[in-house]
Amino acid sequence: MTTTSTAEATKAVQKIRILLADDHTILRAGLKMMLNAQPDMEVVGEAQDGRQALQEALRLQPDIVLMDITMPDMSGIEATRQIKKQVPETKVLILTMHENDEYIFQALRAGASGYMLKEAADTDLISALHVIQNGQVYLSPVAQSVMVGDYLQRVRAGEEKDSYESLTEREREILKLVAEGYTNTKIAERLVISPKTVDTHRTHIMDKLNLHSRAELVKYAMRRGLLED
Repeated sequence: MTTTSTAEATKAVQKIRILLADDHTILRAGLKMMLNAQPDMEVVGEAQDGRQALQEALRLQPDIVLMDITMPDMSGIEATRQIKKQVPETKVLILTMHENDEYIFQALRAGASGYMLKEAADTDLISALHVIQNGQVYLSPVAQSVMVGDYLQRVRAGEEKDSYESLTEREREILKLVAEGYTNTKIAERLVISPKTVDTHRTHIMDKLNLHSRAELVKYAMRRGLLED
């Protein structure tokens, strides 16, 4: 009885470990206070530039890095790219003032699991962190709007070559699940197939759609409206 109670207590206090990376001390202090007030979150470290963010991510191996873009020494985009290479289990949520579409696409290509504006942090940040911790992708309404606008512009210019119709029903199903952040193992369990089969389908999807990374796949899925349900 005692052993069970201890195990349950340990599980109950498990928290999402977060590293804050922003060059504004006052902003970090405010974020730290807000996040530490959550029963399931804990700020385990801080960084004032991209290079320090990488060093602290390697040292602390947090669950999530809350990353600004414009920082001295190394940008948040490059820091994200390096963190995903060296600590792939750590997720990155970009928190920035920039609405620029190129920043959004660069962040996703670098491996970020989410993108949101600082002005929305007081209302949306907690839910965004939970979404990302659950293995899914979070994009703010502004980021979603930018991606849709980019798609429409490409369609008008005749640049968007959509091969979605060439996908089988199973491939479409797997495309949506991958874009939602599910791993091959989780997809295999959900569809009752082997992880190797999922990997084969995923390769075929990438080839047919001419995509080269998960970030590009998420961008494509957003354009197709596959993540709206």
